[in-house]
Amino acid sequence: MGRMDFVANTVVRGTDVDKQGRCAHYHSERDVIANYCATCHKWWACFQCHRDNTDHSFGRMPTAGAAAALCGACGHEMDYAEYSQAASCRACGHPFNPGCSLHAPLYFEL
Repeated sequence: MGRMDFVANTVVRGTDVDKQGRCAHYHSERDVIANYCATCHKWWACFQCHRDNTDHSFGRMPTAGAAAALCGACGHEMDYAEYSQAASCRACGHPFNPGCSLHAPLYFEL
């Protein structure tokens, strides 16, 4: 597995993960969201990192109630409802990549 880093005391797994959760696949200033896998119960920088480092499909999270997205800038955990309606982190104000919404069906039970 590639390097793992700690984001606000939470391990974000992936390939070449930096201190804010960016990885080898997604590394723009706004790529700071980690997603929680319902199958292995771990935070991942992206679905490609998960695919490259595990032997199972990414377990999609429910859209209500459960922490499913993590801001890599501050460690704030969000459920799908909060994350999907935010252009930036409610806790620290760090902007999110708007293109990430295209991957929502990979991470959430939509």
